[in-house]
Amino acid sequence: MNSNNIEIATLGNGCFWCTEAVFQLVPGVIKVESGYSGGDTINPTYKDICTGTTNHAECLQITFDNTILPYDALLKVFWESHDPTTLNRQGNDVGTQYRSIIFYHNDIQKEIATAFKQQLNEQKIFKNEVVTIIEPFTVFYKAEDYHQNYYNNNKTAGYCQFVIRPKVEKYLAQKKS
Repeated sequence: MNSNNIEIATLGNGCFWCTEAVFQLVPGVIKVESGYSGGDTINPTYKDICTGTTNHAECLQITFDNTILPYDALLKVFWESHDPTTLNRQGNDVGTQYRSIIFYHNDIQKEIATAFKQQLNEQKIFKNEVVTIIEPFTVFYKAEDYHQNYYNNNKTAGYCQFVIRPKVEKYLAQKKS
């Protein structure tokens, strides 16, 4: 693996437990970490985030090989793994911490994300307008250890069975077709 091919993407698409499990399955993804970004609080905890007052979003920091998984292909998985037409809500999770957001790490990521969002809206891919926020990356705070690899460590838990597993199955079905 050539280090010149390694990139980082920071994406917020609702509950990080739900989408971490999906991105772990994507070929070209090297590492997925759950955490927080986009807010004002330094070193926030999950308890802080849940108040909705930190301005942080639950995010994934994804390390990937861009020769296997180009950034636009990663964004395709991002948009398909949540509802990008609801800004501060994903399913029963409500609040700014669940907003749909892309934190770009460089101008190329910004251009790709902006063009992709525009294309989704122009082609009316979703019933409603894509409202995903696109803003520069500043800092990522890794979430507590019990949030990491959550689905794989808790597959029999109710939340994993009823909320996360269907997202994983949807991704796997799309991958086959």
